[in-house]
Formats: sequence, structure tokens, C-alpha cells
Amino acid sequence: MMKILESKELLRTPIFWVTMDKAIDPEGFEIDRAIIQHGGSSVVMPVDEKGRVLLARQYRLPAQDYLWEIPAGRMDPGETPLKGAKRELKEETGLTAKKWTKLFTLFMSPGFLAEKMHIYVAQDLKQGKTNFMDDERIESRWFKPKEMNEMIKTGKIIDGKTIAAWLAWRTVFKTK
Repeated sequence: MMKILESKELLRTPIFWVTMDKAIDPEGFEIDRAIIQHGGSSVVMPVDEKGRVLLARQYRLPAQDYLWEIPAGRMDPGETPLKGAKRELKEETGLTAKKWTKLFTLFMSPGFLAEKMHIYVAQDLKQGKTNFMDDERIESRWFKPKEMNEMIKTGKIIDGKTIAAWLAWRTVFKTK
């Protein structure tokens, strides 16, 4: 097991912070890395009674493009992953759900990003009012399973968490 010898904060923003960390293993092997630290995020894939998935489309500055993706957001301090997923679903889509299934937890890019993503499926949905953040402009649309598969195949969905959630839901959880 690696032991952190030193961690120095290089930058702090409202969403993440960057540290330069030094670690050593029991055999003396040392690693120095700049790490983007993050408090974790809740991710939710809304699935209706027809098996359709609700995706949100918004401009992502790092990608310099509009992306179709499942709703997600940073967990608030002290918030559980499920509570965060419920909040994000309501804020971004206006939906509430009676049934929640935990799919998995993942690190999207663990070489430099310490964001742990907790991914859920929300079902038995009821429509309500959205509550977007000030910097969000979100368009939502339902997609059939065939459309989801085709969009992944043709590169119209390139968001990693969305692809991972969809494929896990369709294969590991054996849904149609």
C-alpha cells in the first residue's frame, strides 16, 4: 500500500483543487503526481417504463462541444451519493423517481483525477419542475435503446460515464 509522504496544494477552485503529492510503497518505490482533487459526483440515468433514457445536452467547455450525457453533478459536502443523485435528477430534469438502482462506482481517469463517480438508474419517474444552476443551459430528450446503441456506435455519445452506465445497464444488469 502506498503511503502519502507529502501533499502540497497548488490551486483551489470552487469545484476542485490541485495537489502535488509524493507517495512511497513498502519497497521504497516513490511516485510524484499532480492530482486534480474532487469531492465526488452523483450520476443518474433516468429510464422510463418504455426503456428509454433521458439524456441532457449541454455545452462542455473542456470538450469545446455540446454533449449528450446522463445528468450528473458534484456532491455537496456531507451529501450521500444517493441523495446527490436525487438532487441532480430533480435540478437538471425536473424528475423524481420511486425506484433507484446503484449501478457502480468508478474513477473516470485515475491517473490524475481523484473524482469518484457514483452511478445510479432512476425509474418509476414523475415529472416536475427543473432547477438549473446559473451556468447551465440544458436541453433534455428521451432516447430509445436502439437510438442509444446507434449514438454510441456512431460517436454521437462520447461522454464516458454515459457510455459506461448504458452498457452496464444493458449487459451486467441484463435489461433489454
